[in-house]
Amino acid sequence: MNRRRGAAMGVALCILVVSSLVTGCRAGTVSGLAIPRSPVAPPSSSSSSPPSSPRPSAPTSSLTRPGDCAALVTGLDVRRQVAQLVVVGVSGDDPGAAVSLVRDHQVGGIFVGGNATALLKDRSLDAVQAAARLPVAVSVDEEGGRVQRIDDLDGDIPSAREMAATKSPAEVRALAAERGRRLRARGVTVDFAPDTDVTDAPDDDVIGDRSFSPDPDRVKTYATAFAEGLRDAGIQPVLKHFPGHGHGSGDSHKGTVVTPPLAKLREVDLVPYRGLADYGPVAIMVGHLDVPDLTNGVPASVSPAAYRLLREEFAFTGVAVTDDLGAMKAITAQYPLPDAVLRALQAGADEALWSSGGRVTEVLDRLVKAVETGELPRARVQESVTRVLRSKGACG
Repeated sequence: MNRRRGAAMGVALCILVVSSLVTGCRAGTVSGLAIPRSPVAPPSSSSSSPPSSPRPSAPTSSLTRPGDCAALVTGLDVRRQVAQLVVVGVSGDDPGAAVSLVRDHQVGGIFVGGNATALLKDRSLDAVQAAARLPVAVSVDEEGGRVQRIDDLDGDIPSAREMAATKSPAEVRALAAERGRRLRARGVTVDFAPDTDVTDAPDDDVIGDRSFSPDPDRVKTYATAFAEGLRDAGIQPVLKHFPGHGHGSGDSHKGTVVTPPLAKLREVDLVPYRGLADYGPVAIMVGHLDVPDLTNGVPASVSPAAYRLLREEFAFTGVAVTDDLGAMKAITAQYPLPDAVLRALQAGADEALWSSGGRVTEVLDRLVKAVETGELPRARVQESVTRVLRSKGACG
């Protein structure tokens, strides 16, 4: 997702999950990080500074043997399985609505967007986790610069471009760790950052200063530092936007975006995704990007070829999350939301994100029907549920 801070925006989580993801918005995971069921309490409204040492909270699950993912996955009915694969936008100014969403639908993740901060204060996210039978991934966009979510509470941090120009990788890791501690203390578990796009476009371009550098190796160095800092703080990093938005034809919020051919992407835009193990455990957000000789007119987020590229050529085994399916015209102009979510999961996404929120019953009904008719294979669902639950520390 890549909305700017004053833009109108529906809210969604990505949540992602901590195993494996958006063009950032001010207005996209990674494997192996455990998301606690009860996040550390955010500070009270009387203070904007979170505790310096967030209180740890162990993940919980219904398993007698926490490593037995198969038992947990197959113990969920179809509706609860597909509910784990959606990340739904919630309003930052209505904690009660977020609690109701999780209590009523048991979704796997929520996304907090926009500028309202009530949900990030006064231990509000504790009630969200308490309403869940399995841990909920709580996601935000916190890249720095024009893509931030807690700046009104905890101050600004620089854009990626400014970080790379003024700080060493070690300093960026320390900055991200401090930001991550503040996010974690407020109950956030996933950050749709860092941006691994490669571009020299002007600062205010759709990617622009959200990119660390026009040099793909430098992008990887600084993105690795930022991801490590987030993980140091217990936050799941999400690399975005695969297979590369930096040289795309426009803004996927506004319409179709076409990238250079795949051979050209391999030379530049895909370089930061080589050697993914260098980042440590991460998730990856797949963008709404049409790669002419790969996706053939279909956005990557709903293209089986894009997920095969990610899994096979780049050997990625973590959670893959879509960019925003509910508020970006590259998708909404072509597919109704339930169909977009279904197509993404059929293609190979583990999590489908829509920041606009709402329509959860409609989406889950469509997914359940697709599983029952074989349109969405049960094995495909269980594969993704396993990745998602592992990323949240619920099993495995």
